[in-house]
Amino acid sequence: MAEGEEQVELKFRIYDGTDIGHGTYISSTAISVLKQRLVHQWPQDKSIAPKSAGDIKLIHAGKILDDGRTLAESRIPIGDVSGGVITMHVVVQPPNSGKKTASWCGSSVPGLWRDVCRLQNEIFTATEEINQE
Repeated sequence: MAEGEEQVELKFRIYDGTDIGHGTYISSTAISVLKQRLVHQWPQDKSIAPKSAGDIKLIHAGKILDDGRTLAESRIPIGDVSGGVITMHVVVQPPNSGKKTASWCGSSVPGLWRDVCRLQNEIFTATEEINQE
Protein backbone atom coordinates (compact mmCIF):
# COMPACT_ATOMS: atom_id res chain seq x y z
CA MET A 1 0.00 0.00 0.00
CA ALA A 2 1.30 3.41 -0.92
CA GLU A 3 2.12 5.57 2.08
CA GLY A 4 -0.47 8.25 2.75
CA GLU A 5 -3.08 6.75 0.45
CA GLU A 6 -6.61 7.12 1.81
CA GLN A 7 -8.50 4.08 2.98
CA VAL A 8 -12.12 3.02 3.30
CA GLU A 9 -13.73 0.20 5.23
CA LEU A 10 -16.06 -1.91 3.09
CA LYS A 11 -18.27 -4.94 3.40
CA PHE A 12 -20.24 -6.65 0.69
CA ARG A 13 -23.81 -7.92 1.14
CA ILE A 14 -24.94 -10.87 -0.96
CA TYR A 15 -28.47 -11.93 -1.93
CA ASP A 16 -29.42 -13.59 1.36
CA GLY A 17 -28.16 -10.78 3.61
CA THR A 18 -24.79 -12.37 4.41
CA ASP A 19 -21.85 -9.95 4.55
CA ILE A 20 -18.52 -11.02 3.03
CA GLY A 21 -15.18 -9.40 2.18
CA HIS A 22 -15.18 -7.05 5.17
CA GLY A 23 -11.93 -5.14 5.23
CA THR A 24 -10.07 -1.90 4.72
CA TYR A 25 -9.23 -1.01 1.13
CA ILE A 26 -7.11 1.75 -0.38
CA SER A 27 -8.65 4.31 -2.73
CA SER A 28 -6.67 3.00 -5.73
CA THR A 29 -8.17 -0.50 -5.44
CA ALA A 30 -9.78 -1.45 -8.76
CA ILE A 31 -13.39 -2.64 -8.79
CA SER A 32 -12.24 -5.68 -10.78
CA VAL A 33 -9.82 -6.59 -7.96
CA LEU A 34 -12.62 -6.38 -5.39
CA LYS A 35 -14.78 -8.67 -7.52
CA GLN A 36 -11.98 -11.24 -7.87
CA ARG A 37 -11.49 -11.21 -4.12
CA LEU A 38 -15.21 -11.75 -3.55
CA VAL A 39 -15.24 -14.77 -5.87
CA HIS A 40 -12.45 -16.33 -3.80
CA GLN A 41 -14.14 -15.49 -0.49
CA TRP A 42 -17.64 -16.58 -1.55
CA PRO A 43 -19.24 -18.81 1.12
CA GLN A 44 -19.20 -22.46 0.05
CA ASP A 45 -22.63 -23.20 1.52
CA LYS A 46 -24.52 -20.84 -0.82
CA SER A 47 -26.66 -22.30 -3.60
CA ILE A 48 -25.83 -19.41 -5.91
CA ALA A 49 -22.15 -18.68 -6.45
CA PRO A 50 -20.20 -16.75 -9.08
CA LYS A 51 -17.78 -18.74 -11.20
CA SER A 52 -15.76 -15.68 -12.12
CA ALA A 53 -15.53 -11.96 -11.40
CA GLY A 54 -17.55 -11.37 -14.57
CA ASP A 55 -20.55 -12.99 -12.88
CA ILE A 56 -20.66 -10.25 -10.22
CA LYS A 57 -22.10 -6.76 -10.27
CA LEU A 58 -21.18 -4.42 -7.40
CA ILE A 59 -23.74 -1.79 -6.51
CA HIS A 60 -23.13 1.31 -4.42
CA ALA A 61 -25.60 4.17 -3.94
CA GLY A 62 -27.85 2.66 -6.61
CA LYS A 63 -25.16 2.52 -9.28
CA ILE A 64 -23.42 -0.48 -10.82
CA LEU A 65 -19.68 0.03 -10.45
CA ASP A 66 -17.47 -0.21 -13.54
CA ASP A 67 -14.66 -2.80 -13.54
CA GLY A 68 -12.20 -0.39 -15.14
CA ARG A 69 -12.42 2.13 -12.30
CA THR A 70 -10.95 2.40 -8.84
CA LEU A 71 -12.83 3.09 -5.61
CA ALA A 72 -11.82 6.76 -5.81
CA GLU A 73 -12.92 7.05 -9.47
CA SER A 74 -16.23 5.40 -8.55
CA ARG A 75 -16.87 8.22 -6.08
CA ILE A 76 -16.85 6.00 -3.04
CA PRO A 77 -16.59 8.37 -0.05
CA ILE A 78 -12.96 7.66 0.85
CA GLY A 79 -12.17 8.94 4.32
CA ASP A 80 -15.58 10.69 4.56
CA VAL A 81 -17.23 8.03 6.71
CA SER A 82 -15.74 8.56 10.14
CA GLY A 83 -15.60 5.19 11.89
CA GLY A 84 -18.24 3.83 9.53
CA VAL A 85 -18.38 0.88 7.19
CA ILE A 86 -19.70 1.24 3.65
CA THR A 87 -21.90 -1.62 2.50
CA MET A 88 -21.91 -2.53 -1.19
CA HIS A 89 -24.43 -4.93 -2.62
CA VAL A 90 -23.38 -7.89 -4.72
CA VAL A 91 -25.54 -9.28 -7.51
CA VAL A 92 -24.60 -12.57 -9.11
CA GLN A 93 -25.50 -12.77 -12.77
CA PRO A 94 -23.85 -15.34 -14.97
CA PRO A 95 -23.04 -13.72 -18.32
CA ASN A 96 -25.50 -14.44 -21.13
CA SER A 97 -27.65 -16.56 -18.85
CA GLY A 98 -30.76 -15.69 -20.81
CA LYS A 99 -32.73 -15.58 -17.57
CA LYS A 100 -34.73 -12.51 -16.71
CA THR A 101 -35.37 -13.51 -13.11
CA ALA A 102 -33.13 -14.20 -10.18
CA SER A 103 -33.06 -17.96 -9.65
CA TRP A 104 -33.11 -17.61 -5.86
CA CYS A 105 -36.32 -15.54 -5.93
CA GLY A 106 -39.30 -17.66 -5.17
CA SER A 107 -42.59 -17.45 -3.34
CA SER A 108 -40.88 -18.28 -0.05
CA VAL A 109 -38.70 -15.14 -0.11
CA PRO A 110 -39.69 -12.88 2.84
CA GLY A 111 -40.91 -9.26 2.53
CA LEU A 112 -37.85 -7.06 2.10
CA TRP A 113 -36.05 -9.66 0.01
CA ARG A 114 -38.97 -9.69 -2.45
CA ASP A 115 -38.06 -6.05 -3.12
CA VAL A 116 -34.42 -7.05 -3.58
CA CYS A 117 -35.58 -9.73 -6.06
CA ARG A 118 -37.60 -7.16 -7.96
CA LEU A 119 -34.63 -4.77 -8.13
CA GLN A 120 -32.25 -7.54 -9.15
CA ASN A 121 -34.62 -8.55 -11.94
CA GLU A 122 -34.77 -4.92 -13.10
CA ILE A 123 -30.96 -4.85 -13.19
CA PHE A 124 -30.93 -8.08 -15.23
CA THR A 125 -33.34 -6.56 -17.74
CA ALA A 126 -31.47 -3.24 -17.96
CA THR A 127 -28.14 -5.03 -18.39
CA GLU A 128 -29.53 -7.14 -21.21
CA GLU A 129 -30.92 -4.03 -22.93
CA ILE A 130 -27.56 -2.24 -22.62
CA ASN A 131 -25.68 -5.26 -23.97
CA GLN A 132 -28.00 -5.43 -26.99
CA GLU A 133 -27.32 -1.79 -27.96
